[in-house]
Amino acid sequence: MTVARVLEAVGPATTPALAEPADLPLDGFRIGVTSHRRSQDLIEALERRGAAVLHAPALKIAPVQEDMVLIEDTRTIIAAKPDICIATTAYGMRRWCEAADSFGIGEQLLETLSACRMFVRGPKARGAVRAAGLADVGISSDETTATLVDMLLVEGVRGKTVAVQLHGYTDVRQLERLRMSGATVLTVAPYRWVKPDGEDKLPRLIEAVCSGNLDVLTFTSAPAVDAMWSTAHERGLYRQLVDALKGPVTVAAVGPVTAQPLLDAGLAPLIPDRYRMGALIRLVTEHLSLNHVRRLETKGSTIELRGRCLRINGKAVELAPAPLLLLRALLGAGGAVLSREALSDLLDLRGSVHALDMTVSRLRSALPDGKLIETVVKRGYRLRA
Repeated sequence: MTVARVLEAVGPATTPALAEPADLPLDGFRIGVTSHRRSQDLIEALERRGAAVLHAPALKIAPVQEDMVLIEDTRTIIAAKPDICIATTAYGMRRWCEAADSFGIGEQLLETLSACRMFVRGPKARGAVRAAGLADVGISSDETTATLVDMLLVEGVRGKTVAVQLHGYTDVRQLERLRMSGATVLTVAPYRWVKPDGEDKLPRLIEAVCSGNLDVLTFTSAPAVDAMWSTAHERGLYRQLVDALKGPVTVAAVGPVTAQPLLDAGLAPLIPDRYRMGALIRLVTEHLSLNHVRRLETKGSTIELRGRCLRINGKAVELAPAPLLLLRALLGAGGAVLSREALSDLLDLRGSVHALDMTVSRLRSALPDGKLIETVVKRGYRLRA
């Protein structure tokens, strides 16, 4: 039986819980951040909770001054005088209005939008629409474009012109549903994704995921997922990356639109009930605290493993990666015996008996009582109950 199967079989350790450091619930964990816009807010929030953050923006938003396509699409919509407009994001609406203002057509855009029926994808988009002095007549119940399109198709769109503000990840199916129902569909993308500066950062993040040197990888946009997949393919690491995100590394997405490329790859990302950055942070924190903190109470000492941080009686203890991985497996096994073969595979020791014995020896010397790691003759190792 492999270590992975042993851990799956025994489930989380059931040792007594210690009081968590309320101010640093992510202490010991390393989290990857792929966002560009508002990345500093996310990074600071994670670091305040004790996490180490590896930031590698997969994409960045092109400066509005360089986006002539946006201005041409805006002029087309103004000229078409649409019957209906769909606003999908608050940031997109604000950027659209700001871009139009910078090119001297802001008032024309607002006049056009005030003359049509505005539908919004969620509360934040509604807030941006109303801040612009506009009014909406309908909102999606689940913050999806699909639900908005359902609403429009019920009332009928044949012969009407529908303008859709896109949000970085085009839901082609919904646009096609409108067209197939007889609508003329015009689109505008207030922000375009381009490759970020420092293009070596994303490959390093991918390598960290593949090597298991990350606990959670976060995404706040679907294009960022696609950019990571593309970079992984270029480097021949796509399959290894996906496998890592199915196993030791947890992947989290801010909402279902962002999550779709992850689901398409066969992954099961964490998705908060409310599609907000704060909710994503809370979900990641709860997931790691509940599922990736291992504790063992022994006579006279308390051993706690939080990600890559080992604490004995509350004090941090330095431990090399191999002994740390071995301890995590033994704690996760909850007293079950792990075979020498399974541990050798886990540590990538290529069956070396000496290398495994040395790793066990280093782990024993770091613990308050080396006898906690018990040798089971001809079988393997386990934690002494």
